[in-house]
Amino acid sequence: MTVTIDDMGITGETGIVDDTSKSPPKLEISTSRQFSSWLAEQGLSLGLTTYQAGKIFLVGLKPDGALSLEERTLNRCMGMTVQDGSLWVSTLYQIWRYENVVPKGEVHGGYDRIYVPKTSFVTGDCDVHDMAVDADGRLIFVNTLFSCLATTSETHSFQPIWRPDFITELAAEDRCHMNGLAMVDGQPGYVTMVSRSNAADGWRDRRTNGGSVVSVPNGDIVATGLSMPHSPRYYDGKLWLLNSGTGFFGYIDLDTGKFEPVAFCAGYLRGLTFHGDFAIVGLSRPRGNRTFSGLALDDELEERDADPRCGLQVIDLRSGSVVHWLRIEGIIEELYDVVALPGAQRPTSIGFVTDEIRRVISIAPEGQPE
Repeated sequence: MTVTIDDMGITGETGIVDDTSKSPPKLEISTSRQFSSWLAEQGLSLGLTTYQAGKIFLVGLKPDGALSLEERTLNRCMGMTVQDGSLWVSTLYQIWRYENVVPKGEVHGGYDRIYVPKTSFVTGDCDVHDMAVDADGRLIFVNTLFSCLATTSETHSFQPIWRPDFITELAAEDRCHMNGLAMVDGQPGYVTMVSRSNAADGWRDRRTNGGSVVSVPNGDIVATGLSMPHSPRYYDGKLWLLNSGTGFFGYIDLDTGKFEPVAFCAGYLRGLTFHGDFAIVGLSRPRGNRTFSGLALDDELEERDADPRCGLQVIDLRSGSVVHWLRIEGIIEELYDVVALPGAQRPTSIGFVTDEIRRVISIAPEGQPE
């Protein structure tokens, strides 16, 4: 299945900008033959972010089984997380909470989930990466610029809640490039970082093997020797992550601290979510600069005679095989995050510049606390 998107609007969905003076930038999304069927079988939709183009995409199915692609523009959107009916998205200097306004089992305008922006926290440009909601409903996010975990504040840009022992002070210096957060039993469990540097921008000198996993509850170093690790997730009793600089998806043996590779993916890995027996990972084409050069991923691609891709791959955890894929070609070359939306068939979201945002009104039950 292939869908062509012109001028970053979806043909037949959001329209095409009429500009005959130049050829608009194009984006082509193709999938493996059974990708749509797999979404239908799993009762699943997906959300993903690309900060390169400043877009969130919601991927689902139309009533006829064709792929549904809904996009919205959010400046430098990166981290994304879901909790019940809420969808959180980090942007250049804000964190947005969207809320689904379609009651369960109902459909409005062809969509069974409509995410409407409800709350914004202005954080400033803290380079927010992974986000999650704890057991108390509190949003926790990786504040990469300040090398710490933080939460939102009603009166300040953020409230720091934890930083590694080797980070001696809060400073806007992106010292270790902390990027990933894994929750365990509703609390922050592990974080990933590109290095354990305590110097401004020091992580760039340790990209090939300086990556670490740190336990949040006790500060212990759980694993070392990784290459630009991202997206740690604790699922089904294992700590999974993306060893991005090598191209391998796998897990950390918490007894030995060793990374156990499960599957190679042809791209720079960022974004990981799970559903049942499957992992869904995000792939990017490495940028042609020093940050992404000289990594083991280059050698792996050459050995396998493969080019780096941008898109999603579905990995069967029982076999380690890539069983389905979605490929993005054209103007978008990088993704950051991917989330699963179980039970959603065709989700969409409301933007800020159309009449929809003033016409979609939801009313809380009268006399009842939310």
